[in-house]
Amino acid sequence: MGKLQKDISPELQEFINMQKVFFVATAAQDGHINLSPKGYDSLRVLGPKKLVWLNLTGSGNETAAHLIKDDRMTIMFCAFEGKPRIIRLYGHAKIYHERDAEFQKHISLFEKNVGSRQIIEMDIDTVLNSCGYSIPFMDFKEERVQLNSWSKKQGKEKINSYWKERNSKSIDGFETNILEDL
Repeated sequence: MGKLQKDISPELQEFINMQKVFFVATAAQDGHINLSPKGYDSLRVLGPKKLVWLNLTGSGNETAAHLIKDDRMTIMFCAFEGKPRIIRLYGHAKIYHERDAEFQKHISLFEKNVGSRQIIEMDIDTVLNSCGYSIPFMDFKEERVQLNSWSKKQGKEKINSYWKERNSKSIDGFETNILEDL
């Protein structure tokens, strides 16, 4: 078993800040469990027990639907270079939309992106720091540009239509609340 901690130490924050990809897991009481890879420079550690990440428009919106039903969330980071390490952050999260004051409070932490869908704020209960000996070495080549290019090409109006069509319900039919005020 790895080392359990109550919060993110400065050393772990440095490790998290260097990662190019992380994974988010959520689940409602019923239905599918969701595990999503996230990229770009979209996560900020705000303190030893709090972080926010910018959720960009995607093909689904499972995280939002799950957090409405059950606010538990796990975020995982893996070292693909350097010392082997896996960090899991366990906690409870809130989801904020552009209409929310909390979204407006945090959006300036991130590069402007027309595809900005939500900001998720996580209060961390437990940090698990484990070895990662089986994780392979992989070299980072570059960020993919397709999502940002697609979002810019769509513009805000078409993004809102996309949300209505594809992001308003989870694959299990749970509401995401993205349509309020649209």
